[in-house]
Amino acid sequence: MDRENIGIIAGGGQFPLNFIEAAKRENRRVVVVAHKGETSQQVADAADAVCWVKLGQLGRLISFFKKEGVAETVFLGTITKTRIFRDVLPDLKALALWNKIDRKQDDAILRAIANLLESEGIMVLESTTYLEHLLFPPGVLTKARPNKAQRRDIEFGWYNAREIGRLDIGQCVVVRDCTVLAVEAIEGTDKTILRGGKLAGEKAVVVKVRKPGQDFRFDLPATGLATVQTLARVKGSVLAVEAGQSLVFDREEMIKEADRAGIVVVGVVERDDGTLEIG
Repeated sequence: MDRENIGIIAGGGQFPLNFIEAAKRENRRVVVVAHKGETSQQVADAADAVCWVKLGQLGRLISFFKKEGVAETVFLGTITKTRIFRDVLPDLKALALWNKIDRKQDDAILRAIANLLESEGIMVLESTTYLEHLLFPPGVLTKARPNKAQRRDIEFGWYNAREIGRLDIGQCVVVRDCTVLAVEAIEGTDKTILRGGKLAGEKAVVVKVRKPGQDFRFDLPATGLATVQTLARVKGSVLAVEAGQSLVFDREEMIKEADRAGIVVVGVVERDDGTLEIG
């Protein structure tokens, strides 16, 4: 029996490779559009078919998927956002779409691309398809547990992070003693941690949450081993992440590293009444 095709619009990191492995277990033929300077060769090698593109080659992407008979795709992996100012090669289709977007922010751009793909007969699936086991679990994952002061910082950071998410600015804040030290913007989580951690001196608390109305088709918050390693560099104390609404990679290695550094890692749940279950 022929395997049904599924596409990946792949950025960097291990998420595309995780998906390829899971999709093949489901007997899917995996067709990858890989981005030069972002997607790893390992991802390309694992694909059944691959096309390398530069950022902005939207027409080439669509043509390749149609040639390969792809009717479903997922957005997976990271794109270095600062590249949109220096390393984009937009084709006519991408330029036409770009000029229609009023706000050049993550959700607006990705929704516009998804709508265009779906108008071309290519359905965009949730990025967690086949990978629900990578969602961040609730509760404290480490030996260390949050103390009273850290719980206050988590709660304070949570509502600030939720607000910047509502504005589609970022998904992460760094706080200490109920003071916001850094807000994530285009630079990404790790650089935000370094910036905020330097100001904190030590004991920085990092809070990362989903955006209100988060579209699970793209741009879910993600953390992992590298996040904890970055937090350890600035002698931070807590990584608090929204459980069930974000991704976690290299979970076991991340927890071991956190335990070595004395960092609390906790999956937080927001109850229906807006209060937090911190664990």
